[in-house]
Parts: sequence; structure tokens; C-alpha cells
Amino acid sequence: MTNDHCLFCRIVDGDVPADVVHETEHVLAFRDVSPKAPTHVLVIPKRHIASLAETDDGDTTLLGEVMIAARDVARGAGIDEAGFRIVANTGGDGGQTVHHLHVHVLGGRALGWPPG
Repeated sequence: MTNDHCLFCRIVDGDVPADVVHETEHVLAFRDVSPKAPTHVLVIPKRHIASLAETDDGDTTLLGEVMIAARDVARGAGIDEAGFRIVANTGGDGGQTVHHLHVHVLGGRALGWPPG
């Protein structure tokens, strides 16, 4: 199920264009329009879930699929051996600006710590 008011749902539905780099039955990955690293891809479940805080125990398989897709994105970008970062911002204080669960796959350069 998608949400007509959600930007990422509109991407899933094909109403908003995106540079898709990976897709499965349940997951979509596309390049961030404002990249923070040479590789910056967003991996989302196609089903609308507002944030990680909105998941339940029944979402275990879907969350696993999101992480496997993130791994596959890193492999496809050639950053898996050098290293990459996965980030899931949750809620306002966590920096979430689009309220559809997503993980950022960042890499292609050395990333500093702490990130925030």
C-alpha cells in the first residue's frame, strides 16, 4: 500500500522520476538527489511505512530485504570492499525529513565519525 501524499510512494508508483539502481518485488533503491558522498543511494520498502519506529515484529522479513538490497547496492557501486555506511534517520530529532522508511547507503570516500 502506498500513500498519495508521500514523495517516496509517488516514486514507487512512477509518478515522480528517480534514478533507480536496484529493484525487487518489495524494495526500491534510487540515487539521492542531493548526495552527501560520491555514492549516495536511498533504499526503501515499496510499502509505505513512515519510519523504523512504525514497524512491528511482522516486518522482520521486509527489513531484512531492505538491508540485503543495501548490501547489493554497495556491491553494485563497487564500494563494498573499501567500506560504506548505512544510515536510517528516524523522527525529527533523528534527522528524518521524508516520512517513509529508508536507509541511506553512503560511500566512495572515507567517512568521518561521529556523523552528527
